Amino acid sequence: MSGAVNQGSVVNTRSILIVSFLSVAYLLLSSWVVGFKSDQVVLLVIFNTLFYASAITRKFILGFSVFIVYWIIFDYMKAVPNYNVNTVHIADLYNLEKHLFGINYNGHLLTPNEYWKVNSTTFLDVIAGLFYICWIPVPLGFATYLFFKDRREFLSFATTFLLANLIGFIIYYAFPAAPPWYIQEHGFVFNAATPGNTGGLSRFDSYFDIQLFHSLYQKGSNVFAAMPSLHSAYPVIVIYYAFRNHLGFMKVVLGTVMVGIWLTAIYTSHHYVLDVLAGIITAIVGINLFNLLFTKVPFLTRLLDKYEAIIK
Repeated sequence: MSGAVNQGSVVNTRSILIVSFLSVAYLLLSSWVVGFKSDQVVLLVIFNTLFYASAITRKFILGFSVFIVYWIIFDYMKAVPNYNVNTVHIADLYNLEKHLFGINYNGHLLTPNEYWKVNSTTFLDVIAGLFYICWIPVPLGFATYLFFKDRREFLSFATTFLLANLIGFIIYYAFPAAPPWYIQEHGFVFNAATPGNTGGLSRFDSYFDIQLFHSLYQKGSNVFAAMPSLHSAYPVIVIYYAFRNHLGFMKVVLGTVMVGIWLTAIYTSHHYVLDVLAGIITAIVGINLFNLLFTKVPFLTRLLDKYEAIIK
């Protein structure tokens, strides 16, 4: 145990060599797989700076390496678009959404996305944008809180987050799906070259005269990855661990953000109700899979023990 702690507390020649090797290997592999990008350098600068700055920042970035693994996998998905693996579902998903959740409006049956597109308001645009931007800082902020409160819970949360994403990525390739905005913009004809789109979130950017969501969706790995909505999955994992750690009033705040993200995904035409439901199920499966594997499989439990010792 003490040896593991020292690994996270002390920089020695071995750790310097390992970090240097991994940094160079990451840049070379990334350049080969998806091409060189400035984001890759930024990631390495952040990692190396925190690794060498102090013992606590080193433990912090080693713990957050779980999220870095997620980011790298997500980025590398650009190398093999899911539409090259399976047929993209466009009209069938749209028709099923309309059949299950259609809204009669002025004599026409609309999907919830279509209904809100013609009934949007500036107030809802602003509220929706504020909710949706939370999908990035809320999980990371919550993970930071857990890191300083309870390292084991932090690792449990981070690993659950990674598992849910891996499940979602598998579904992306098994069931490529166009988002609602795609049909609104391009109809039912598949076009592999379609760039990312802000959907209804463009109204938030326009209102504040900024490029916030535009810049985010330019970095998307795949347009045809709407099912499941992982944006809807993340707050479910957060609220589960908030209840597990008895966070009191914060459970109400996080629960409100969760519902807000779900509704915004539909309001802004980024996801169908079906996508949101699939995201919720993905989170639940990820949570239960973690609880099963890392409590029932001795090897994985010991692995988590060693990881915890390094960042303790």
